Amino acid sequence: MTVTDTAGPPKYPFGPVVRLDLHPRYAELCRNEPVSRVTMPYGGEAWLLTGYHEIKEFLADPRFSSYAATAPDTARVTPLPLRPGNLLSMDPPDHGRIRKVVAHAFRPRIVSQLADRMRDLVDSELDAMEEAGPPGDLVQRLAIPLPVRMIVELFGVPYEERAEFRRYSDVFVATSAHTKEEINEARDGLEEFLRKLIAKRRSSLSDDLISVLIEALDAGQLTEVEAVRTGIGVLMAGHETSLSMISNVCFLLLAQRELYAQLCDDPKLIDPALEEMLRIIPLRSVGSFPRRASEDVVIGGVTIREGDTVIFQRAQGDRDERVFEDPETIRFDRERNPHLGFGHGMHYCLGASLARAELRVALEGLMARFPSLRLAGTAEDVPWKPGLIARAPESLLVTW
Repeated sequence: MTVTDTAGPPKYPFGPVVRLDLHPRYAELCRNEPVSRVTMPYGGEAWLLTGYHEIKEFLADPRFSSYAATAPDTARVTPLPLRPGNLLSMDPPDHGRIRKVVAHAFRPRIVSQLADRMRDLVDSELDAMEEAGPPGDLVQRLAIPLPVRMIVELFGVPYEERAEFRRYSDVFVATSAHTKEEINEARDGLEEFLRKLIAKRRSSLSDDLISVLIEALDAGQLTEVEAVRTGIGVLMAGHETSLSMISNVCFLLLAQRELYAQLCDDPKLIDPALEEMLRIIPLRSVGSFPRRASEDVVIGGVTIREGDTVIFQRAQGDRDERVFEDPETIRFDRERNPHLGFGHGMHYCLGASLARAELRVALEGLMARFPSLRLAGTAEDVPWKPGLIARAPESLLVTW
């Protein structure tokens, strides 16, 4: 039995994004047709993977090219394909060469040093929220300032210039919220921002990522385009993804208030709880960035032809009942949780340790300060950002 529309591949996405819900068709496909055909908003048809094993096999297979997916005819959900030159759009050996350079800035010592500043910043923001009195907005007080401050420190962006790159960020990651002309303008703006920063920092290198990129550029390890676009990729992933995830975790815990109470009663659960929320929360509003097959490949018994585009829905794979017992239930005591929240294979997220640290520090600060925290209204009252790759609340008003 399959769930494929006999009139042709179904249109993708399957329906509007609703909070942190997954469209029910994903579960049907995961169970009955984990490798299925869909029609994308741009570029024609693609294969959609919804099963855990199929997604993991795909992510580890070098025959699926990220670089090939920068071609204009690639099936995709965004008005424009990714530009070449950053880690998300690279294949070996270029990907390994540049990943090695960037990984230098995410060393455990660097992330550990940032953790102390995270706690200070969280305490300061929560002091201000408590002093102002309820309702407070966790997006403005926590989800935005924490990852933005951390990524500008890690990267080496002067904090007073954060507004310049933030101005482009939501446009850069749009699916339907902005036109392709606006997205192109945001991309150009970010590239110019990075070029100016590189020029400015050449005479004052330190231990931050912009210095690492400059040194690699001067040593001939990177081209200028690679340095600029890799820098943009890190900047965007380092704050947009984290601020969305912090917002989503806070929403989930407070929309199901018994989960927040459970953590406050037993703070030792925080690490397995974070892993469970990384599993269950569908951060992306749509499927993954696309890749294209460089030759015929069989996945899940289905032959994907050379040149075909493939995307996947990670969150559904992490709800695959073949792998996760009672997958729709949020369980902070889940013993086996091999989720794909940070990816798999060569594109595994370089900033995973930083993202986990930010989530942990944010939650620890909230629970210690506001054990009675709750939504100021209902879950249905929370406004969500429309038309972006990552789903996240626009604001999250709370009281205590």
